[in-house]
Amino acid sequence: MSETRNVPLSVLDLAPVPQGATARDAFHASLALARQCEKLGYNRYWLAEHHNMTGIASAATSVLIGYLAANTQTLRLGSGGVMLPNHAPLVIAEQFGTLASLYPDRIDLGLGRAPGSDQRTMMALRRHMSSHVDNFPGDVQELLNWFDAEDDARPAVQPVPGLGLKIPVWLLGSSLYSAQLSAQLGLPFAFASHFAPDMLLQALHLYRENFKPSARLQKPHAMVCINIVAADSERDARFLFTSMQQQFINLRRGMPGPLPAPVENMESLWSPSEQYGVQQALSMSIVGDKEKVRHGLAALIRETQADEVMVNGQIFDREARLHSFSLAMEAHQSLQD
Repeated sequence: MSETRNVPLSVLDLAPVPQGATARDAFHASLALARQCEKLGYNRYWLAEHHNMTGIASAATSVLIGYLAANTQTLRLGSGGVMLPNHAPLVIAEQFGTLASLYPDRIDLGLGRAPGSDQRTMMALRRHMSSHVDNFPGDVQELLNWFDAEDDARPAVQPVPGLGLKIPVWLLGSSLYSAQLSAQLGLPFAFASHFAPDMLLQALHLYRENFKPSARLQKPHAMVCINIVAADSERDARFLFTSMQQQFINLRRGMPGPLPAPVENMESLWSPSEQYGVQQALSMSIVGDKEKVRHGLAALIRETQADEVMVNGQIFDREARLHSFSLAMEAHQSLQD
């Protein structure tokens, strides 16, 4: 079908920690998913940096990327993303330079501008940073200068390894800011519509209209991230999706915790206003059987003209999670038939 245009399918993993499980369990589950996605033909597999959240185990993002890269063969791995305000750019350049040296042509560096945490946690991560100063554009440029340095370059400060390694850099966003900066710098752009869908189309338009070709990228490349929860029946998928809905309620109540077990009925668990807020935040979600996922993906690609689609899926049961990502790829491949 023409709407797919050979659009690749990728994965976003938050290394969810289900109730009753540990971070170690989450890491093993992520490895199982990464290995399956490698076999199924997913294009890339990204991990997201979050802090002070007991239901998400991917805080030490580069360490987890290394674990998955060491135990897979060909899958592209990266950050979706590293929250750059939390880190000195030199440290990130060294970390991803190390990963790219160990696993050549398999590592992506996706960068976000949000702290990925609350104010107290942000202070604990990088106490010397002023919340009133936006260093993000300069920090991104510093990374690009290091990664794109020529062989004979010898800056006064250099990441070892990292200098001149041409590591792919993406900017991530849930608003218009990173869309504009990606366009200005000629970088690929990924939009976090899986939890912040409101500005998706506006951000994509802004990015494409203002894109300036660069040595890294000659034309715009936009990735759209959505949630997919797939099962053999729509009823089963709706049941699995309640874990993510509960997680968002808890987050909005300021009580983030482990990923809740799914429930048969959500009515007693949320107020009308909470229901509205969660449904708005998760509106870019495809929940159902393979045929519904197929139609949902086709509509998304047609509406957004995405160059790539990234799939998130917070599912309580490990086997159900693996099955969901398998069905999503089957649905995606059926669009090509």
